[in-house]
Amino acid sequence: MCVFITILINMFMSEEDPVTKKVQIELEIDASLSEEKPNRYQKVIDAAKAFDAWRVFPRIFIGIYIYLLCRSVIWFMELTDPNTQQASLISIITGVGAAWFSSYVNSGKDKETPKK
Repeated sequence: MCVFITILINMFMSEEDPVTKKVQIELEIDASLSEEKPNRYQKVIDAAKAFDAWRVFPRIFIGIYIYLLCRSVIWFMELTDPNTQQASLISIITGVGAAWFSSYVNSGKDKETPKK
């Protein structure tokens, strides 16, 4: 076994000029269109695209946020003597909501400009 490996190493590592050969290859390519089967999941894909286009979950989250914001502001306004911690809580809720709404508005797909 060792002799065989030594012969292979010597054969590939020799410093002789490499042997070059010209080979002619004939290649036949079938360029006809094959019959494609319709995608059996196309209806599911179309429904997913429509669901994504309607942006259901972001709208639900914005609705829940608006409800919670209204409830917390009403709670804050009903306090007889609000302290700074309570005011900070309402300030944070309002600020986070503004940032979140900005993210929601900017997350929509960019409409392609019409070609002239």
